[in-house]
Amino acid sequence: MGIKRGTTLAAVAVVVALTATACGGDDTKAGAAKPAGAASQAPASGAGDYGSDYGAGSAAGAGTASESGAKAAGQLAIAQNEQLGPVLADSAGFTLYRFDKDTAKPPKSNCEGDCAKTWPVVAAGDATAAAGMDPALLGEVVRTDGSKQLTVAGWPVYRYSKDTNAGETNGQGVGGTWFALAPDGKKAAKGAAAPAPAAPAGAGQASGALTVTKDAKLGDHIVDGNGMTVYRFKKDTAWPMASNCTGDCVAKWPVVPPVDKANAKGIVEKGYSVLDRPDGMKQQAIDCWPVYTFTGDKKPGDINGQGVGGTWYAVSPDGKLITTS
Repeated sequence: MGIKRGTTLAAVAVVVALTATACGGDDTKAGAAKPAGAASQAPASGAGDYGSDYGAGSAAGAGTASESGAKAAGQLAIAQNEQLGPVLADSAGFTLYRFDKDTAKPPKSNCEGDCAKTWPVVAAGDATAAAGMDPALLGEVVRTDGSKQLTVAGWPVYRYSKDTNAGETNGQGVGGTWFALAPDGKKAAKGAAAPAPAAPAGAGQASGALTVTKDAKLGDHIVDGNGMTVYRFKKDTAWPMASNCTGDCVAKWPVVPPVDKANAKGIVEKGYSVLDRPDGMKQQAIDCWPVYTFTGDKKPGDINGQGVGGTWYAVSPDGKLITTS
């Protein structure tokens, strides 16, 4: 499984604790819309009887009910849950779980039939590690039907059919045997330290870097240390510095973690600052604008995020939007 890059999630609207650098001024290449404020939704938690949950329908977006139609996790992310601490989620923001009746050494799933309808298995597929987790923890196990299921630290991975929205943790503690996954494969628990971001395996450069590259359509634009295009969101603001990409949005548009100025080659230093997010994560800002990558970009040089929704655009070396498509 190729490791591309990581991401984190926040289920709250993001506002900023400003750095010492004042942020403001115009954005001459393109205007940024003033946000109306993002609604927040706290992750839900719940418990129920393991047996009585059999036969529950699959949640929209939370995977299929049958084992043969298992849905891959895609780009994994780490969600900061108020009750549980760091929790592993799929690319759509849905919580991932482990089952105490499974085994990790050797990996083996003991959830079949009706159990797998309530707890849809996560296919190994194209799953990639989140920033902050060891990519070596990702693996797969062959199920009795011949399909391959994702494992984390040897533990088979599932979704819960009663999680109907990203960020929910209704499967936590069900039957005393189902628990949300922490990024290290253990059971999520408050107080567990969130791991430091790690560079994707095989990357030509450290992920903690920013450089400038040239594209035939976009001209000079910023990429991260892995060569992935860096974007801005028009609904963000530079004064006050704030991000309005949260929840499902940030699952698709991972934040760029702070990059030391010494590793930012060819990038404007004016307004080069860090956004402190309420979820505890820190996000790099260029010319006081928060910056992101895009999960739809699969390899260095991709610019699939350019112009998405009329709100996402690549970033010039001086931090401005590049609206050329």
